[in-house]
Amino acid sequence: MHRMLISAAHKSSGKTLFSVGLCAALKRRGLAVQPFKKGPDYIDPIWLSRASGLVCRNLDLYLMETAEIRRLYDRLSMGRDACLVEGNKGLYDGLALDGSNSNAELARRLGLPVILVLDAQGMTRGIAPLILGYQSFDKHIQIAGVVLNKLGGSRHESKLRAVIEHYTDVPVLGALHQVPGIFVDERHLGLVPGNECDETESIIQTLGKTIESCVDIAVLLELTQMRDTTLVSVHEENLPADSPDERVNIGIARDRAFGFYYADDLEALERAGARLVAMDTLRDERLPDIDGLYIGGGFPEQFAVQLSDNHVFRQQLLQALQAGLPAYAECGGLMYLSRSITWNGVTYPMVGMVPGDVVMHEKPVGRGYVHLEEQEHHPWPRPNHPSGNIRAHEFHYSVLENLPKDIRFAYAVKRGYGVDGYNDGIMMNNLLASYTHLRQIGSCSWASRFVAFVRQCKALSSQVPRVSQKSHEYI
Repeated sequence: MHRMLISAAHKSSGKTLFSVGLCAALKRRGLAVQPFKKGPDYIDPIWLSRASGLVCRNLDLYLMETAEIRRLYDRLSMGRDACLVEGNKGLYDGLALDGSNSNAELARRLGLPVILVLDAQGMTRGIAPLILGYQSFDKHIQIAGVVLNKLGGSRHESKLRAVIEHYTDVPVLGALHQVPGIFVDERHLGLVPGNECDETESIIQTLGKTIESCVDIAVLLELTQMRDTTLVSVHEENLPADSPDERVNIGIARDRAFGFYYADDLEALERAGARLVAMDTLRDERLPDIDGLYIGGGFPEQFAVQLSDNHVFRQQLLQALQAGLPAYAECGGLMYLSRSITWNGVTYPMVGMVPGDVVMHEKPVGRGYVHLEEQEHHPWPRPNHPSGNIRAHEFHYSVLENLPKDIRFAYAVKRGYGVDGYNDGIMMNNLLASYTHLRQIGSCSWASRFVAFVRQCKALSSQVPRVSQKSHEYI
């Protein structure tokens, strides 16, 4: 088994394109590659999943306990030929002064050798003290090799290789020049999501071939080979699952506009008794036969025209929500359920369940980790002890305007922005819509609570409009 953490000196160094290409190259060699992403990111995991053929999982030192990270990593590593963890930002970057939530700390806790992708633009001899500094800053971190990126040509590459060989003992595993035919737009969160990009597969294949030609994969695999037995046999958590006749159908928006979901959350919904019914908010003409609704994040402003033009679907969704359909919406889902989205000076009508208007800004309004305090009137069933400080995250460039003064919120925001800097989680009928992205980890059992809420609503009333559809896809 081979394992590694891909990091860099700073963000936008090319580590995501390298990681995606390496996953594709290893897969072409017949290796089963399990990808992971450090932090709360949604977009990079979409690309890593497509490149490897295995669902990428997030490892988050701020939101997860060490034992939880270890359990998830060990469980998914079993039976895989390689495990690749892509870091976020730079190797030693993080919120904590002591580095306790940095990429280096994650590498240390999981015993992962580090491959540094270095943006070498304009650098020659200065790359040596950079590498030496990264080696000496934390002696517990093993930098297995470096990959040089954004090179100016073969002469530039030769100079860098000579400098690194002379001053350091770190091998150069590869050198990447400009990749012809590869241009992946960046957006607020980094790359454009793979579920939006029409050329995703061709880009992945080109990246894989490029990595094969520019990186010494044989040496990389030798340096990242697991030589100990730290992995232990780990079984699935023994969580109770409802019998099939107790399951509830929960519609989930899975399309180009909405694709930000954690695989762990979807599994938790299913374990709690949900049957997930895929919906396409852009193309579906009818709402499927569902007991509840979940709309995650995405970039609805990019598809505002199509979302707005799908009049019948929007109207059916509004009628169902007004009649009491239990629903949960995060960020992009909240935007879609609002009255309108204004972007680049144009206003597009949306579903209209949330009594507010979304206005896009040029800079982030809410960005990073948030701390929420759940209010007593939160609609979902509580566990034995009410939820206190909930850690989650947000990233939105929009604000909600024209909300009525008597709007009810499920959360008080202790860190972050939410809807207005003080509150988040708008409650309307049986809808809970927030800018915050929750994750089913630690004491935040949102998925099981939401399924319990859907089942509770279904038992209390059979009056929710149910529009049948001849066929719908179960996922």
